[in-house]
Amino acid sequence: MEQAVSKVISQVTPDEIAGLTSDLIRIPSHWDVPTKEIEMVEAVADFLTKENIPFRLQLVEGKRNNIIATIPGSGGGKSLALSGHLDTVPPYDMEVDPFAAEMVDGKIYGRGAVDMKGPVAAMLMTLAAYRRAGVTLKGDLVFAGVLAEETNSDGSETLIRSGFKSDAAIVGEPSDREYAIGHRGLEWIEVEFFGKTAHGGVPREGINAIVHAAKFICRVEKELAPKLAERDHPHMGPSVMNFGRIEGGTQPSTVADSCIVRMDRRYISSESLEEVISEYQQILNDLSREDPTFKAELRLMDIGTMAHFHHVPLETSPDDPIVEAVTRSIRDVSGVEPRMTTRRGWTDAAIFGHYGKIPTVVFGPGSLSRSHSKAEYITVDELHEGFRTYVSIAAKYCGLE
Repeated sequence: MEQAVSKVISQVTPDEIAGLTSDLIRIPSHWDVPTKEIEMVEAVADFLTKENIPFRLQLVEGKRNNIIATIPGSGGGKSLALSGHLDTVPPYDMEVDPFAAEMVDGKIYGRGAVDMKGPVAAMLMTLAAYRRAGVTLKGDLVFAGVLAEETNSDGSETLIRSGFKSDAAIVGEPSDREYAIGHRGLEWIEVEFFGKTAHGGVPREGINAIVHAAKFICRVEKELAPKLAERDHPHMGPSVMNFGRIEGGTQPSTVADSCIVRMDRRYISSESLEEVISEYQQILNDLSREDPTFKAELRLMDIGTMAHFHHVPLETSPDDPIVEAVTRSIRDVSGVEPRMTTRRGWTDAAIFGHYGKIPTVVFGPGSLSRSHSKAEYITVDELHEGFRTYVSIAAKYCGLE
């Protein structure tokens, strides 16, 4: 196996991966671009065509498509999907030219460099390297380029709802030689509190929605927060929440008749979304019984909401063969003992794992700490190491003819 893997790796140079990464960075593909990811899909299609790798487009919305490429195996092996999202967040106030792909001291700068055009380039080069080397895997090797992970994940949602199947998947979010087999689910929740306006000189004639919101926040901190602190998962970390935004009222001299509190809730697999919502609702019900003027409405926020799925947790068995293939390959390629992280944010891996029933691991080159940053970058060394690791994972998991 080592000889075959070395032959595959030799087909691609570090400069070639860096070049493809730079080409992809130069294509804006965030939600403020009118065509969003269309040009990215075209660039990936051009690359696959030049490499003689068959692919298909999958309609997501309008003229926007996922792109799925497959190198068929000879048979008798397990199939593996390498998946990466083709969108990025906007450049915001970056300190570097977001789309110049400037290289300085072995670092490629730009929006999406690490999240995740660099990992996508490493995945694409993995397929190209196997094709060039003429080394045949027993199982199919697939690349799934998906849309809109940074917004509503309608790319992965469409892919999995179409019946896409694979024996395992790797989602290439940057992981800095770590890997994740679990992460928490995510929901954004808002509570709107209703009051009654009155002049600030006679506040008792009104009902202050801001005061009611404050009572809710204090009750959550007193009663619910300690319970969350006791909930933990070995592969996901603790159950947590955050009050992220509060807004209400019109001016200091008017009693506020409305106030909205928005929360980020990260929950583990032992908690259902229904239970998460019910815990907040129970507090609201208790406050309403204590005070007849207390009125509030809880709802999930529309921002980032998927059409059919929820942002559920990812949970893959540590005993699954894909986990062994990933950890062995990280160790063999980097010489570093791989560490499982429990500090992962939400990823499309949960869609593959929960809804697609596909054992999925999060692993990719580069550091998550640089994602969405003002000077986002990935190094050429990280790209080449990630590529070599993907090649090794494919050989170990799919098997060699």
